[in-house]
Amino acid sequence: MQIRLKNIQPYFFLSPYFLLFGVFSLFPILYSFYISFQKWDGFNEAQFVGLDNYAVLLTDMSFYQALLNTFLLIVVAIPLQLFTALLLAAIIKNSFKGKWGGALKLIHFLPYITTPVAVAILFQIMFDWQAGTVNMLLQSFQSAANPINWLGTVWGARFVILILVYWKYFGYLMVIVFAGLSAISEDIYEAASIDGASARIAFFKITLPLLKPVITFLVVTSIIGGIQLFDEPKLLFSTPLGGPDRSVMTIVMKFYEISFSNFNFGYGSAMAYGTFVLMFVLSMLTLKLFNRGE
Repeated sequence: MQIRLKNIQPYFFLSPYFLLFGVFSLFPILYSFYISFQKWDGFNEAQFVGLDNYAVLLTDMSFYQALLNTFLLIVVAIPLQLFTALLLAAIIKNSFKGKWGGALKLIHFLPYITTPVAVAILFQIMFDWQAGTVNMLLQSFQSAANPINWLGTVWGARFVILILVYWKYFGYLMVIVFAGLSAISEDIYEAASIDGASARIAFFKITLPLLKPVITFLVVTSIIGGIQLFDEPKLLFSTPLGGPDRSVMTIVMKFYEISFSNFNFGYGSAMAYGTFVLMFVLSMLTLKLFNRGE
């Protein structure tokens, strides 16, 4: 009897987690998949429509526009973030030791843990058309004759969101890259130096190959995070939603509009699952690309 109780005890203590996961995570996931085959506004009785929602998704040009906006941010932001993360992590590791290195890592990591509301307010103040800090600086240096309407033009809005995403998240990448650099033994670099390898050769032949698992992880998670981008563009461009000409309307913002503004929960669920499939395919392609030849 005691042996049987010992076997049951771990499951008993784990049961609250599984119960909460089932109620608040697993059930909504399965239920949203169910209603993706329904036409439902959340109030009236749902009507089964089969694959109609997915057929509409494949021909919805506004969804493709949101997809393009999201990919533009991902394609530009991720390489910039990785380059900055590699550069800063190498500088901090080689030139700053002890508390100074820790302080620099904390300073660059702080934007990542800052709430999206605070970040959105900060960027609204900085890029305001009439009294923004950026326009005042540009005019003081005579770099711009007239104030630039950053938040009121298509490419201005995209530029602001790009800068916001880059600034907020590169510190996280830098900390992960720094951890990867710290895991590389100094003996490898000493052996390479004895063999006559320059710093450039050591970087491309030692550092980058050994950081490949870390870089792969960061690229995949950054793609997933980029596809899920919602808080910052929503807070900056809530009216109109998606900014000028919907130039910063991301996939998740489009899902939010369909589901909670238009109350089309069936189509919104189909869009969510379509986004999941897209996310899965891109993640697998990225993993295959980085692991090619191994």
